[in-house]
Amino acid sequence: MAREAVKARERKRERLVARYAEKRAKLKAEGDYEGLDKLPRNASPVRLHNRCKLTGRPKGYMRKFGISRVTFREMASAGKIPGVTKASW
Repeated sequence: MAREAVKARERKRERLVARYAEKRAKLKAEGDYEGLDKLPRNASPVRLHNRCKLTGRPKGYMRKFGISRVTFREMASAGKIPGVTKASW
């Protein structure tokens, strides 16, 4: 499980991206790259990293569910994800 500080930093980045999204789009449309340089670095959506919502794991992230593959497997086996069953053929 990721440290709480790492997860908190990622949440802080998400809030910063949301706060500056409109301003970034406006500056980009105008071609004002000097204005973009003055925005905080963490306001760029490129700096976000997908993390598991439950454990904070940065790798093996499944976008459709918002969790890591490990957590997905545990929850699917326990029947906690509706509509997901083990494959059998």
